[in-house]
Amino acid sequence: MSPREAIFPAGRHALYEQHRYSAAIRSGDLLFVSGQVGSRADGSPEPDFERQVQLAFDNLAALLEAAGCTFRDVIDVTSFHTDPQSQFETMMAVREKVIGEPPYPTWTAVGVNWLAGFDFEIKVIARIPQVA
Repeated sequence: MSPREAIFPAGRHALYEQHRYSAAIRSGDLLFVSGQVGSRADGSPEPDFERQVQLAFDNLAALLEAAGCTFRDVIDVTSFHTDPQSQFETMMAVREKVIGEPPYPTWTAVGVNWLAGFDFEIKVIARIPQVA
């Protein structure tokens, strides 16, 4: 069994330190990413929903990059929404800019009633590319 290795993006430690969890864990060639939210550098929520979703994807991109991955390496996505019906169109517009072409990753969207002050969260599993 591969040992787990914690991965953190540069400059994004406020929430991880405050709540005592790893941004991502590498195990073998898989990367398990904790839920990414639209937080500012200090860990506070971005109040504008579209900007919050964009920041969540930006934070996810930085974390993927820290592990040597891109969105093309993402194989499974789970997103959490506090008001899916009114938020879904906005989230999909942001998603279209970053996910890329088919084949798309699997995706499960879940409606929730609490995200610690946030309205959107996204977590993924990615396969880390082999270094040639």
